[in-house]
This record gives sequence, structure tokens and C-alpha cells, in this order.
Amino acid sequence: MTLHGKYDQDNIFAKMLRGEMPCVKVFEDDVALAFMDIFPQTTGHTLVIPKDVKARNFLELKPKKIGPYMERVQTVAKAVEKALEPDGLRILQFNGAPAGQTVYHLHFHILPIMEGQTGRPHASGEPADTEELKALADKIAAYL
Repeated sequence: MTLHGKYDQDNIFAKMLRGEMPCVKVFEDDVALAFMDIFPQTTGHTLVIPKDVKARNFLELKPKKIGPYMERVQTVAKAVEKALEPDGLRILQFNGAPAGQTVYHLHFHILPIMEGQTGRPHASGEPADTEELKALADKIAAYL
């Protein structure tokens, strides 16, 4: 998909927000939903999506929504860091297919990185074990 286009109400993240698709929740409030990536690049890969928006990417998010949403991204990133004690964190966001975006609802990736770890490619491989994701989500949520 191109950088700009019509928001698809049936994208998987919109369905999660409506409760039509399951996810392993880490955090939720009136601004954002954080959940475990089902195709994690690293152990603890967490996604944070804004609620009540129709933004396909960061460029489309209304300015008044940026601050509260980014506060949630930072809060979840700090919880990931405390819970998993990685050597580093990648906080990523893709805009458009050529940049690597695969789901067209704005979202940030939080990837804990251990020294020497390469991780898996974005949106690839087999789905992770749901019970393992739930255990990681609980561990992270304990720091929120």
C-alpha cells in the first residue's frame, strides 16, 4: 500500500480495538492499547496502538492526539525495560509498505534487545505460543 490512502475499518488492529479479534493485552486505557506481537522479532516484542483514531500512519495522527499517545508508548517501553531488563530497546514505527508497514493502523513496535541478539525479520515466521506471550504480558504489566 502507498503512504496515503483510505483507512480500512477492517484492519486487524481495528478489529482488536472493537473486540472482534483476540490479542494478548499488556495495557489498555482510553488512549491506547498495548499487546504482544504474535510474530515477535525478539522476546517481549510489544505493540502500542492508539484508540479512537483512523490514522493509517504517524503522518495522519492529529496533532492533539500525539502527546497522549506517545506518553503511552514511553510508559509501555519503560515497563518492558523494567520487566525484561534488556541491554537495549528498539522503538520503531513504519509509514507505508516501502518502509515496512504491514498493518495500516498507526502502531509502534517496542523490541527488547539483548547483547548479540539479531532477532527475526519483521512480520515473519511462525506465530508465538500464546501461553508464553501471556506470561510475558503479565510480567510487563506488573510494571505499569
